[in-house]
Amino acid sequence: MKMDRRTFGKALTAGFGMLALPAWAQGRKNLRLGHTGITWPWGEIRTGTRGGPRDVDPAAVEAVFRDVSEVGFHSLEIFAWQVDAMEAHGGIGRLIDKYELPLMSVYGGPNLTNRDQRRESFERMVANAKLVKKYGGKVIVFGPNGVDRRTFNFAEHRANIVETLNEAAKMIVDLGLTPALHPHTDTCIETRDETYAVMESADTRYLKFGPDVGQLAKGGADPVPIVRDFLEVVHHVHLKDFDGGNAYLGYAPLGRGHVNIPAILDLCEGRQMDGMVMVELDSSDQMPIPPRGTAEIAREYLEARGHVFRG
Repeated sequence: MKMDRRTFGKALTAGFGMLALPAWAQGRKNLRLGHTGITWPWGEIRTGTRGGPRDVDPAAVEAVFRDVSEVGFHSLEIFAWQVDAMEAHGGIGRLIDKYELPLMSVYGGPNLTNRDQRRESFERMVANAKLVKKYGGKVIVFGPNGVDRRTFNFAEHRANIVETLNEAAKMIVDLGLTPALHPHTDTCIETRDETYAVMESADTRYLKFGPDVGQLAKGGADPVPIVRDFLEVVHHVHLKDFDGGNAYLGYAPLGRGHVNIPAILDLCEGRQMDGMVMVELDSSDQMPIPPRGTAEIAREYLEARGHVFRG
């Protein structure tokens, strides 16, 4: 089964035509929103040579759980390597219980361009996915590996990327979890055309779509039609704003950028996802508002549009 946006475009259009008002104006807010942990300092500790094992400061991970829980989001996403590294510090289960905050997803995935690393990256991915399942997680976000965009030729890598995604996705589904592709700037899947090329070729019985609307905007695309075109296979979303400024790598606190956030929320409202819509804002050297403050801004913005938070 291959995803072709033209296959179901007419059906989607007909369905949207029934909505005289956007979802928020009708008072229907069934979405439960989570938050990713990338906004907070990662607490990474490198051990050995570059590329070697990664350790983590448990206090940094706990700060993410504490703030996301206390601000009132419904779930959390952290990096796959953080879940792995926390095993040496008692695991994340105690934080899930302490803050009553479910782990929804992790950001990781296999190497998509280097065939020599494929098997090793699959083994690492599967081992992590088993931990994620142990802690109640639902989604493995496939973040494409970085490349030098000045010299990268997508056409030369396309077949290998799709083949790798299909194989990796089947492994994750066999574990009872959902793999979701997340296009990302400065990686092997960045642009609108690359996103369509991959999603229209991949086996979407297994691989689902997990767009980051801020990343798509930074990559030069309008995320709204992309989400609409692939809505049938959207099972996870990173809800991020973008203003092109110097802070937060060009992103912005929710509602303060140029991304049509209400339109994205309207598309997702009522959508049965294996994952969740996760608010996100990248950390950087320039962060004029602390992480918890940006999460509170996001809550205020979303509450004004009818979304319900914990506490």
